[in-house]
Amino acid sequence: MPADTLLQRITDYASRPDPYPLYAELRQAGPVVRQTDGSYLVGTYYEITALLHNPRFSADPRSGTTASGEEPKPPFLRLDDPEHHRLRTLAMRPFGPPHSPGRVDGMREEIARVTGELLDGLRDRTQIDVVDDFAYPLPVMVICRLLGVPREDEPQFRQWSDAVVVSADIRPGEDTSTERDQEGERARVAMGQYLVNLAEQRRGHPTGDMLSAFVNEPDPALRLTPEELAQTGVLLLIAGHETTVNLITNGVLTLLRHPDQLDRLRRDPGLLPAAVEELLRYEPPVHMRERIPLADIDIAGTTIPKGSSVVLALASGNRDPKRFHDPDRFDPTRTDNQHLGFGSGIHLCYGAPLARIEAQTALAALIPRLGAATLLQDPPPYRQAAMLRGPRHLPVQF
Repeated sequence: MPADTLLQRITDYASRPDPYPLYAELRQAGPVVRQTDGSYLVGTYYEITALLHNPRFSADPRSGTTASGEEPKPPFLRLDDPEHHRLRTLAMRPFGPPHSPGRVDGMREEIARVTGELLDGLRDRTQIDVVDDFAYPLPVMVICRLLGVPREDEPQFRQWSDAVVVSADIRPGEDTSTERDQEGERARVAMGQYLVNLAEQRRGHPTGDMLSAFVNEPDPALRLTPEELAQTGVLLLIAGHETTVNLITNGVLTLLRHPDQLDRLRRDPGLLPAAVEELLRYEPPVHMRERIPLADIDIAGTTIPKGSSVVLALASGNRDPKRFHDPDRFDPTRTDNQHLGFGSGIHLCYGAPLARIEAQTALAALIPRLGAATLLQDPPPYRQAAMLRGPRHLPVQF
């Protein structure tokens, strides 16, 4: 089949259970493949890494040739330096080093407690949905605690989050003014206003969470504007649980498909941190990122015009045999595992340390119970998005 339709085929929902043969086809077609819609697809590890570190490639959707100039300012995930650096630094102050070095590590006990409570609630069940019963509520409870969002409001922001994620997905050849996109924008605005209102209630009355820290920052030069607070809060709330849900669920699915490795981890729990890194390579929660060249740029003999859409297939780079030995094998003892599961460069995932702790804690608690578990559906039903790929449900019987 022609390589110039690979992006359409990869993003087709029918490919969601197993896009990896298409990624192999992409790497064989060349480091860079032009698509029928005028975009470019990059699937090899070294080229993806180089582009993620190249300042001439923009993360800002307003840099594209089709940008109208009227798009709202995106969150810092989709901005370039120096504005990206400014906003990311302000967002990081209440989250991690150097200003809040103990925030994430201090969550370990809480994460372990929530994990234990969730599993205790499933003790007498012979059948569970790993997503709805465990992998979704755990990171949601954690990010709610960090930001200071009342847990009872979770059903509302789950609905908002689903709409935002679907609208942000990569959909080649589709008009970007569809009802899906408009619904996503309405959800983004509503969620942002909700978070700003929540933060304002804590102005002058800090409660120890991140929203409180944002509005009670004493230095005016380090404060987020209401618009920036809305965008940053939405980004942290969505990114803080969406990717971790996929990481935990993909992890359980992979271990149940590899009973020999599951047994190995049960016998040697010390391998778990390396196993999580291997899961981030082998079944990453984020499969693609989009970039836009700010000038005509030559990559491996292909000239990509300024303003074009360039889709970096991170999950393909993670399976590149030129970088990883026997890349289609799940190996928790793999060394030299510099995967692209959290991206690379200036946009390296802000919440990676927290996601690692959540995944390690969740899998450590689950692994002793998975030996008697059976997948009830394989492949399971997947979520709609191709960019943030993971099962929507994972029914398991004990």
